[in-house]
Amino acid sequence: MSKPIKIAILDDYQNCALSMADWSVLPANVEITVFTDNLADLDAIIERLKPFQIVCAMRERTRFDRELIEKLPNLKLIATTGSWNAAIDMAACEELGIVVAGTGAAPNSTPELTWAVILALIRHIPDEVNSVRSGGWMVGVGGDLRGRTLGLVGLGNIGSAMARIGTAFGMKSIAWSQNLTEEKASACGARLVDKDTLFREADFVCIHTVLSARTRGLVTAHELGLMKKTAYLINTSRGPIVDEAALIKVLTDKAIAGAAIDAFVPEPLPADHPFRHLPNVLATPHIGYVTEDTYRIFYGETVENIAGFLAGNPTRVIGQVFKQYAYTDIR
Repeated sequence: MSKPIKIAILDDYQNCALSMADWSVLPANVEITVFTDNLADLDAIIERLKPFQIVCAMRERTRFDRELIEKLPNLKLIATTGSWNAAIDMAACEELGIVVAGTGAAPNSTPELTWAVILALIRHIPDEVNSVRSGGWMVGVGGDLRGRTLGLVGLGNIGSAMARIGTAFGMKSIAWSQNLTEEKASACGARLVDKDTLFREADFVCIHTVLSARTRGLVTAHELGLMKKTAYLINTSRGPIVDEAALIKVLTDKAIAGAAIDAFVPEPLPADHPFRHLPNVLATPHIGYVTEDTYRIFYGETVENIAGFLAGNPTRVIGQVFKQYAYTDIR
């Protein structure tokens, strides 16, 4: 029997990774260890991961910066879920000869979650559910989506899907991003506007842009100050895109109707964080991509990547494409 190949599956919060793919196709000398918790302390992470040649990362739940990577002498492959991972220092991996491979994902999961929280906000579903559970009955009057304005910050795959669904609800869609053209917006059923106009006119401002050097802090107190008092902010993308302190202030002051937030820094969200307690916040624990279809793609293709790597033919290798994303963007 050849020397064991140690594989770590990180941050498997639901302890479901092994059931989402057929790991038995890997060689017999593979030893898999699943970690269901998330470690924040660097020394603890180093101590945990030192024995492993292969680490399976779930999105950006654990950062792989140079300081960590350089202290993992056995590490040969980082198999991340998703087609890119802003938490991995790609330059360090390339210098140290560590292969990074990614996966696809189900394209529908995040738009579906985004519409779920929009509907929950406008119809006050959490309040109504809590009232029924506590023995009460109706406590509010819900709003309507038809005729409302959907403001999309970013009109890529997710933003485009949001615009199409918004049309089905009878909403008007407006969109802005730094490189968006009138032709692209029109093709998605949206109207291109400038950034200030979007925040001023939208009844729902939805963030659907990737985190990068250009988008970190993209939404500031200025933009939030332009929003209607009846408008909602929805962030199912990445926490650092929105100025957190500014958002907490407008929510505390009730300068906007509310917010739905699915991405934070840090994660998991601290127990005493205002987003856990503000009555006009609907906070979900970064579940936009957490669906069975997505997980089966994530872990199924992770297994394929590991098998290919061990056979000397790594698949879905991520390389120069990551150069456009600065690791420091997520700090």
